Amino acid sequence: MFQSIVDYFTSIDPILAALYASLFTWFLTALGASFVFMFKTMNRTVLDGMLGFTGGVMVAASFWSLLAPAIEMTGGEGFAKVIPAAFGFFLGALFIFGIDKVLPHLHINFKVTEGIKSPWQRTTLLVSAITLHNIPEGLAVGVLFGGVAAGIPEASIAGAVTLAIGIGIQNFPEGIAVAMPLRRMGMSRWKSFMYGQSSALVEPVAAVLGAFAVTFFTPILPYALAFAAGAMIFVVVEEVIPETQQDKNTDIATLGFVGGFIVMMVLDVALS
Repeated sequence: MFQSIVDYFTSIDPILAALYASLFTWFLTALGASFVFMFKTMNRTVLDGMLGFTGGVMVAASFWSLLAPAIEMTGGEGFAKVIPAAFGFFLGALFIFGIDKVLPHLHINFKVTEGIKSPWQRTTLLVSAITLHNIPEGLAVGVLFGGVAAGIPEASIAGAVTLAIGIGIQNFPEGIAVAMPLRRMGMSRWKSFMYGQSSALVEPVAAVLGAFAVTFFTPILPYALAFAAGAMIFVVVEEVIPETQQDKNTDIATLGFVGGFIVMMVLDVALS
């Protein structure tokens, strides 16, 4: 089954492959958001555990799928070999830091709006917070497919597909994490679902842009991979983990994180 998927993605244009893969990750977000048609609320312990799982997947993907290949494909020895990855990682974190300071958004467990002052409603602010999470995820998928198009040996279709599967798995609870609070606030099931799935629409856009950039500017690939990793780590440390530590479910969230890390690590090593 997995090999058939890899063969199909190998047969099509890598930029188109990046679009299809990121549409898959969006679909799993929509699938998670669709839970509002079955439930009005979700146990806070379960939600924190799922958010912890999300953070674990993102951290594992940052190393196994992005940073490690970025370092491996860089020539030289010692400091020279790791400098591109270090620089790209820093730029990625700085990029999300800048967006975090500008984009108005509100996290599930926090009452203070971050970013510039805005008249946006609470629902829009909640969605923009998850949208912020999804930018580096889309970039990560696109950059790997772009590396394949550029003919970089360390970038493989199997690795890119594996990353898309991992991102998709962690997008499922993200869809729930957006839609359920909106439903609990009194929004209709349909509107809650629409807001929930729309938070991941940025992923296909980011994926195509990432694949396009790497395809036409091949030397930036190590920097681009590390850039996506830095962006993802910033999101986990600044956004995801604090959200799971506001209630009394810190142990569940931590175990979820460990579980997510293991799942993504096993997927990456076993499949790619």
